Amino acid sequence: MASHRRSCLLALYGLLVAGGLLLAHQLAELTIFQVDPPTDAYLRRMILAAALLYVIMAAVPFVPAAEIGLGLMLLGGPEVAGLMYLCTVLALTAAYLAGRAVPARVCAAAFAFFGFRKARDLVLQVANLDAPARLALLEARAPRRFLPGLMRHRFLALALALNLPGNTLLGGGGGIALIAGLSGLYSVTGYLTTVALAVAPVPLLIMGSALLR
Repeated sequence: MASHRRSCLLALYGLLVAGGLLLAHQLAELTIFQVDPPTDAYLRRMILAAALLYVIMAAVPFVPAAEIGLGLMLLGGPEVAGLMYLCTVLALTAAYLAGRAVPARVCAAAFAFFGFRKARDLVLQVANLDAPARLALLEARAPRRFLPGLMRHRFLALALALNLPGNTLLGGGGGIALIAGLSGLYSVTGYLTTVALAVAPVPLLIMGSALLR
C-alpha cells in the first residue's frame, strides 16, 4: 500500500511540474501585446494586468514565473523592473505566509498518507518547539554530513535556491517559499530580508543599464 501511494506521489509530482510549465506558458501568451501601434495607456494597463497575474502565478508552487518576470522587465525596461521586483517579493512572501499558516498536523497527515512514518513523527516532534530548538533537533537528526551545515546557513541556501536555474523541479520560487514557511526555521524578518536581497540583482542590473546609456 505504501509503495502504491508513493507511486501516486511521483505521478502527482510530474503533474505539478507539467501543470506549472503550462501555466507559465499561458501567462507568457497573455503578455504578448498585439496593438499596432501600441498606445502608452494600453501598454500601462497590460503591464499592470500582467504584473497582477505574475504575482498570483509566482506564488504557486512549480510555476517557473521567473522567466515571465524577466520577459516583462526586458519588455518594459527600467520602469517595469522596479514593479516586477516588488511583485516578486510580494508573491514569495505570500507563499511563505501560506506555509506558516498550515498546521503541523496537516503536514504530518500528508506524510503518513504517503507512508513516510519517520517524517510524520519528526513533524509532530518539532511542532511545539521554537525555531532554535527545532533547528538543533533537525541538525542532530540530519542523516547526512552536509545537511547540518546547510541548515546552519539556511538563509544563504534559500537565496541560492531561489536563483538556481531549473528550480522548478524543486517547486519553483513559490514552492521553495512555501517550504520555508512550513519548516518554521525562517523568521519573518530574516526571510523578508533574504528574499529582498536574493531577487534584487536582475532588476538592479536592468535599472542600472539605463543609467549607463
